[in-house]
Amino acid sequence: MKTLKVAAAIIRKDGLIFATQRGYGEYKDYWEFPGGKLEAGESPREALCREIREELNSEIRVEEHLMTVEYDYPAFHLSMDCFFASVLEGHLELKEHEAARWLRPEELESLNWLPADREILARLV
Repeated sequence: MKTLKVAAAIIRKDGLIFATQRGYGEYKDYWEFPGGKLEAGESPREALCREIREELNSEIRVEEHLMTVEYDYPAFHLSMDCFFASVLEGHLELKEHEAARWLRPEELESLNWLPADREILARLV
C-alpha cells in the first residue's frame, strides 16, 4: 500500500482552533486541519509553511509537534505529522477550501472530520 507523508497545522489564536472544509475530491465537505503533502527533500515543518502559504496565503510559525497520526485509508496509508502553529502574517484566505471556522476545543467534535484528523481531536479536547 502506498504511503502518503503529510503535515498538518493546528493553528491556534485566542483559545480557538482553525478548521478547514475540503472543497474537492473523494472527501469533499469533510473537515480537516490545514496542511498537505511533503515534497522531495522537504521536512514536515517546511512543507507545512509552504502549504499554508499556498492554500491560505499566510505565513505561520510552526511550534511544537503534537503527534504523528498513522491511518489506513482504503487506497493508501497516511502518515501525518501534526504541529501546533500560529499566524505570523496574513488573514488565512481560503484559496482551495470550501469553508473555514475558528472553534473552541469543545466545539471541534461537532464537525464531520476526515477519519485521520479525528484522531487528533482527543488530544485537543
